[in-house]
Amino acid sequence: MIWRSIVGKLWMTILLLVTVVLGILGILLYQFFENFHLSQMEDGLSNHASYIVSTIEQGEGQPQSFRSVRQLERTHGMKIVIFRDEVPYWTTDATLAEGQYIPPLFFSNHDSFRPVFAGEDRVISRVSYESQYSGDPSEYIVVGAPASTESEDYSIFLYNSLELMQESTDETKRLILLAAAIGLVLTTFFAFFLSSRVTAPLRKMRQVTLEVAKGKFDTSVPMLTHDEIGQLAIAFNRMRRQLNNNINALNQEKEQLTRILSSMADGVITLNRRGDMMVTNPPAERFLEAFMYEDHDKTTRLPDRLDALFKKVVTQEQEQWVEVTVQGRTYASLMTPLYDQSHVRGVVLVIRDMTEERQHDKLRKDFIANVSHELRTPISMLQGYSEA
Repeated sequence: MIWRSIVGKLWMTILLLVTVVLGILGILLYQFFENFHLSQMEDGLSNHASYIVSTIEQGEGQPQSFRSVRQLERTHGMKIVIFRDEVPYWTTDATLAEGQYIPPLFFSNHDSFRPVFAGEDRVISRVSYESQYSGDPSEYIVVGAPASTESEDYSIFLYNSLELMQESTDETKRLILLAAAIGLVLTTFFAFFLSSRVTAPLRKMRQVTLEVAKGKFDTSVPMLTHDEIGQLAIAFNRMRRQLNNNINALNQEKEQLTRILSSMADGVITLNRRGDMMVTNPPAERFLEAFMYEDHDKTTRLPDRLDALFKKVVTQEQEQWVEVTVQGRTYASLMTPLYDQSHVRGVVLVIRDMTEERQHDKLRKDFIANVSHELRTPISMLQGYSEA
């Protein structure tokens, strides 16, 4: 599967990294534009509030001073309410002009707008108001500013629904999501392309490695790039050549050892530490066959008469020697430990057929005994004559 390959891992890593970065960047941009739109709305309402305050103060609160205020509401779509002595005096809403009862305004009972009614300071606030007509809660940004003339004190409130800002924010969010989607698509394409380019030499190297594992040492890795992967290909080719030379040398030594063992008159058996026979030559195989025939044992392990000697050699780590008789023939068995640095890793057993030597010794002893017996009588007679 692609998810288990290095292409899939690189692709998923790059894609996940870019996704996280784009996600964090998108959230930050969304919050930035939301705050930016809110700040713009607050600045716009504050500027309009300053304009209305100056207009009312210059016009001394006369009705003609509100004409430009109504024009401002028509142009920018905001709502404006002017209180005089905390009583609704003028509004852009038509209900007050028709003499009808104005609905309770959220800012008239809001504690944060007390400084405006007291004529102390300008206030900017976000409030939630549930319309008595629709019943849906709406959120507003409200700017309140005090104004005063020689005869009256006014409280001017400009408010606008945040739904307009939300529409702009949603449009910004759609643009951010679109840009993120395009970025992810491009990232997916370039990440897959980049990972494929990076892993192409590695896939070729894997194929060559499998061929080398099968014994094809003449296959080399092409150097496609001059970066770390190219240097790895050079090192792999050098290792392949060195491995080929070492294997050829080992094969030659193995062939030489096989020839030497085959041409030896003595039997040679190499055993590991567990007693398993690793290497044998033809004389040793004939010796084992004779042993198995005599003991009626078909196992491939060392005979019991030599197994005790093997355990003694492994335990004491000293050379041991013993003679055994198999089918009327005498064999001298010499066991020597094989070392792997500091511990015994196995034993080499050398078997020599001593039958002829023992027969020659017996003939020599019999000849000496017979000669001694035959010469004893004449010598005794000569000794008697000499004494007489």
